[in-house]
Amino acid sequence: MSEWYYAGADQQQHGPVPAQEIGQRLRQGELNQNTLVWRDGMSGWAPLQQFIDEFSPVSDHINAAGNSDKKETAAAAIDNGGDIRTRPVKLPEAVETAAPAESMAAYSPYAAPSASLAMNTAVVQGGEVVYAGFWKRAAAYLLDGLVVGVISYIISMILIVVMMMLFVAGMQSPTPSAVPEAVMLISQVIMQLVGLGISAAYYGGFHSSERQATLGKMVVGIKVVRSDGSRITLSRGIGRFFAIFLSSLPLGFGFIMAGFTARKQALHDMVCDTLVVDKWAFTEHPEWQRHELGTATTVILAIWGVLLLIMILVLVLMATFIGMSVANRFG
Repeated sequence: MSEWYYAGADQQQHGPVPAQEIGQRLRQGELNQNTLVWRDGMSGWAPLQQFIDEFSPVSDHINAAGNSDKKETAAAAIDNGGDIRTRPVKLPEAVETAAPAESMAAYSPYAAPSASLAMNTAVVQGGEVVYAGFWKRAAAYLLDGLVVGVISYIISMILIVVMMMLFVAGMQSPTPSAVPEAVMLISQVIMQLVGLGISAAYYGGFHSSERQATLGKMVVGIKVVRSDGSRITLSRGIGRFFAIFLSSLPLGFGFIMAGFTARKQALHDMVCDTLVVDKWAFTEHPEWQRHELGTATTVILAIWGVLLLIMILVLVLMATFIGMSVANRFG
């Protein structure tokens, strides 16, 4: 017997359970035809109505409806010259009164144990919009900076190895004096360009993806959208990355603007017509948005706060040690 998973009303994945239990919950009204289900062998989640014949309680419901209904159904089937088993089964009322399956499935946050569910990118206007505040954005940037830094470091190390090999080869050339300097200069330029390119591709690519968020923003639970809630293009995402340099000058004033503007836009958001909002903003479920920081944001900020404190203590200790050394030397 197949084991099934289903997406409950509590927005959580449940299972595995046998098909009979799914049918019982369907008959009791706990589930409906739009409830997302999954079992081994399926490529993704699908509405329950597509597999209604596999759940026995539906036929039980029909059998318990009454002799008159069965007689009418049988008579109608005979009059039509067909078999009663070929007639469409009338579903329970709880199953028939649900919304279209496509709309329910499109906005599901559930993921199958061995299959993925596509993200919905449709824009729903009219609901509440929770804008991402300074601390959520800061936590996302800290995490993204770590990711980009690690990637850039690995690629830079590879380039350094290549450049060192060219350096050694240049030293062995008939005119080695000019080659090392040229190699070192070119390597520095290449590493700077590679780091810039990786950052632009990372932020531009992720912000224009279906999730509309970088890895850091996904963890925090926010996303980048146009002012009307639509997904930004790759070109706009790359342009937004370079516009961040405008917010950095002078002294990060463009970032500080996010704390005073109506929709918490920084300078680069205004330039590129973008907003940073909760991941459930502009969807059919604006009630799922969160005004509070959330656990992920709190943990990220706490970790970075501890690391910053440790760095400050180390610098203070080093300064104290150097001062004492100088005092002992000349005192």
